[in-house]
Amino acid sequence: MKKLINFASIAALSFAAAQAGAVEISGNVALTTDYKFRGISQTDNDPAIQGGFDVAFDGGFYVGTWASNVDFAGSLELDYYAGFATDISEGVGIDVGVLYYDYPGTEGDDDYVELYGSVSFSGATVGLNYSDDYYNETGEFFYLYGGYEFSLPEDFSLAIHYGYNDLDRNDANAKPGENVFLTNNADSYADYNITISKSVAGVDLSLGYYDTDLSTAECSGESWCDGSVIFTIAKSL
Repeated sequence: MKKLINFASIAALSFAAAQAGAVEISGNVALTTDYKFRGISQTDNDPAIQGGFDVAFDGGFYVGTWASNVDFAGSLELDYYAGFATDISEGVGIDVGVLYYDYPGTEGDDDYVELYGSVSFSGATVGLNYSDDYYNETGEFFYLYGGYEFSLPEDFSLAIHYGYNDLDRNDANAKPGENVFLTNNADSYADYNITISKSVAGVDLSLGYYDTDLSTAECSGESWCDGSVIFTIAKSL
């Protein structure tokens, strides 16, 4: 039932978008030395192959899908999303939508849906993501973030990002060791990164440093939340 409801929300937005008329189909593929999601490695600090497709419609609606290998939940993550993006004034844009995280091969407890919204202006972006039942049924989740991108000489760009993750660990309904996203009584954390990038012969290259304020004990005793340098090569299709 949970999957059906989440897919229904994506389908409803997709149907609304389709009424606007398709104008552009695009794709992307990337190879990265580590897939970090909100500062936490999803591949046990190993490389990932990623890619997706997007369809943009007249009027600002869009739908898309994206996939990556992961080191848990059946070893695959599939994301489906639909939203609306537009400029509300000169230099100011908004983006709102719904995003469904699917982990094929599981019974559905890992899957979850997020609502998202952001505002961009003069190179800066601030946004909020919300889930009423986060990964592994760990309750409500809020992700507040901000970032800024600078243009550098020789067509380089520098991007900085800071995010705050607020989790409801759902301990009241959990057995010891179950349905707990973080460990050692942690229920919130910050993630941040700084990335330099450049396009060369139609290929996008980026090198970034990613980290969190989580200790090893708060990260299941693993190094998934430690600071690391990540190199990514990507191509738009």
